[in-house]
Amino acid sequence: MGIEDFGGGQDQTDVLVVTTNDVPGYRVDRVIGEVFGLTVRSRHLGSQIGAGLKSMIGGELKGLTKTLVETRNQAMERLVAQARSRGANGVLMFRFDVTEAADVGTEVCAYGTAVVIAPV
Repeated sequence: MGIEDFGGGQDQTDVLVVTTNDVPGYRVDRVIGEVFGLTVRSRHLGSQIGAGLKSMIGGELKGLTKTLVETRNQAMERLVAQARSRGANGVLMFRFDVTEAADVGTEVCAYGTAVVIAPV
C-alpha cells in the first residue's frame, strides 16, 4: 500500500465531526461537553533512519507520514467513540494537537465539543 492510499477523515456517518462552530441546516439541541481521543505512537527505527537520510537530500518522509496519518486516524476514531458513548451525534470545533512524547514517540490528541444536533 502506497502513501497515496493513506488519508485522513472519518468513515462513520452517525457522528458528524466538523471544524466549524456550527453546521449549516442544523441546530444544536444540547451541548454535552469536551471529548477527546488520544494515542501515542513510538517511532519505528527503520523510519527514523530513512528520515535521517531523506532529510539530507530532501523530499517527503513517507514512512513518517504514513505513521502520522494512521495515528491521527486512530485518535479521531477514539474521539468519535467517546462522543457516541456520551449520546452525541456531532462534534463541533474539532482540532488535532500533535506533540513529541518524551523523545520516543508522537502524541496525537483529537478534541472537540460533543453535541446533539438536529435538522432545522
